[in-house]
Amino acid sequence: MWLSPKQPRDAAFCATVEEIVGLYTRTLADHEVVLCVDEKTSLQPRPRPTPTLSAQPGNVPNRVEHEYKRAGALQLFAAFDTRSGKVYKECHDRKRQVEFIHFLEMLDSKIPASVTDIHIILDNLRMHKGKEVQKWLEKHKRFVFHFTPVHCSWMNQVEQWFSILQRKRFRISDSQSKSDLRAKIDQFTREWNEHAHPFNWTTKSVAKVMAQAKLAKAA
Repeated sequence: MWLSPKQPRDAAFCATVEEIVGLYTRTLADHEVVLCVDEKTSLQPRPRPTPTLSAQPGNVPNRVEHEYKRAGALQLFAAFDTRSGKVYKECHDRKRQVEFIHFLEMLDSKIPASVTDIHIILDNLRMHKGKEVQKWLEKHKRFVFHFTPVHCSWMNQVEQWFSILQRKRFRISDSQSKSDLRAKIDQFTREWNEHAHPFNWTTKSVAKVMAQAKLAKAA
């Protein structure tokens, strides 16, 4: 709220929240999927002069060289399937409409043609609403975008997956190169998808959120 005090928590806000939560909680038809999409940006390989040493028995912690070099950055595009927990991902050197469209093309090729409604949950980044993206959507009618309210990243479930990725792979960042970093992201995603699981969203949890929105509106 303090970041965007002029963004109303009004009836339109509540309607948007309810629409997205409905996509998370209702029973989907066979021809539907709901994907949460976002980008984790500026993932930097940080080669260190001395290799990181793993923790050892006897309360010996990880040992990490404090000095490092920079070796560029990757932009991770990801989509989280809200019903299966499966993650689709691509890494690019830049984050523009052209890379976003490339990611959408990948989703289009991976998702069976029998799925005629692909609901995409994403934020209000200008790239997601650009002219080239709009042209692409005109030619790919099964994709339907649903935008979260401003500063409501907590509504996008892929952010939860990014948090897990951050804790398990990037808490100590010492990749030697962009290709090394890309390989680690690939490995983590493969291992996740082998045991993928959805996140538990319930209407009870949403009711609490809506109650807070109404309190903010009243204030």
